[in-house]
Amino acid sequence: MSWRSLLAAASCAIGFLAAVPAGRAADLHPAGRVRLIRVPDQGLQPQIALDERGTLHLVYYKGEPKAGNLFYASSNDGGATFSTAIPVNSGPASAVAAGSIRGAQIAAAAGRVHVAWNGSMKAQPKAPLDPDQPAGSPHNGAPMLYSRLSAAGTAFEPQRNLMLRSLALDGGGSVAADTAGNVYVAWHGRSPEGPRGEAGRQVWIAASRDGGKTFAPERPAWSEPTGACACCGLRVFAGPSRQVSILYRSARESVDRDIYLLASRDGETFRGKRVHGWKIGACPVSSMHLVEGPEGVLGAWETEDQVYFARLNPVTLEVSPPVSAPGQAKRRKHPRLAAGQAGETLLVWTEGGSYSKGGDLAWQIFDRTGRPAGEPGRALSIPAYSFGAALARSGGGFTILY
Repeated sequence: MSWRSLLAAASCAIGFLAAVPAGRAADLHPAGRVRLIRVPDQGLQPQIALDERGTLHLVYYKGEPKAGNLFYASSNDGGATFSTAIPVNSGPASAVAAGSIRGAQIAAAAGRVHVAWNGSMKAQPKAPLDPDQPAGSPHNGAPMLYSRLSAAGTAFEPQRNLMLRSLALDGGGSVAADTAGNVYVAWHGRSPEGPRGEAGRQVWIAASRDGGKTFAPERPAWSEPTGACACCGLRVFAGPSRQVSILYRSARESVDRDIYLLASRDGETFRGKRVHGWKIGACPVSSMHLVEGPEGVLGAWETEDQVYFARLNPVTLEVSPPVSAPGQAKRRKHPRLAAGQAGETLLVWTEGGSYSKGGDLAWQIFDRTGRPAGEPGRALSIPAYSFGAALARSGGGFTILY
């Protein structure tokens, strides 16, 4: 196909998508293999989880960027329709969307839905204050909040702060759960006794063995002094038999902002491995993703304005050669993955945006060997501070919520 034909097709797709109301689907790939659905209520920052029964669980953000609210809805038809949304946070305006990193994460397993998020400066209860920061400074005392859906599925429990021993929450935390009732909430911060600055930051993890009813106090996941990129997110994933994987970005010597994989076979003891290097003397404000596929765990991240994904083995720490999105990179961020049963992988990302400016939504299907299957897709600009979420449909094909 010529570039003129591609441009014309893209223009038609953008015009069609712009006319589709929230909650309605638009097919933007041959044979409807990729379907785009707007988040209900024009919500931002969709995060999704599938439970064992195939129910799709969605959390999204509404409100001012620095202090807003979270809402939850579920779908039994792959996102074609959603239940009436219910509030997640019990404290008003206790969530944050600014920067696209600190928003909610969701997990669903063993009959429970779990949500964790960085609290806004209006959030209560507070985390311990960092004595090295002036009172009122951004993020000082911001809590790592958690809530779970009631057993009846009608409301979320009062939000709880899980930061008891760590300080200086900044980049976004994450939550994961398994079918045995183990729940893990992870974030990065520093110890009161540790070094200052990014070099003193490390990944912390709080674990629950009773489905989120109670959590043990957080503890460092790994002792290696890699530091942690302050305003970057991380991602935690729970597999079978207490296997836990974490992706995060380091900040060694202020310029070695590499992607690291932490892995545990028992949910207690972690080992680590450097996955992808990046020398940059600034925080790139990036996020990661982890998802289970038919052949193992897949991870995605950003390096040098490009997005990548690879297969990760949480037992051996082996990582396959990273696969990048096709074409020339242009501020590509916020990669999300969906793994199809036939071995195909959908990689979704944003492109061309900035801190407070929404970029374009883009995607590519890859075959089981990691080669692009068909042309990449691109759609209209998405709102500031937002991104997409990817889902493999049970009958084949993929859905993107944005």
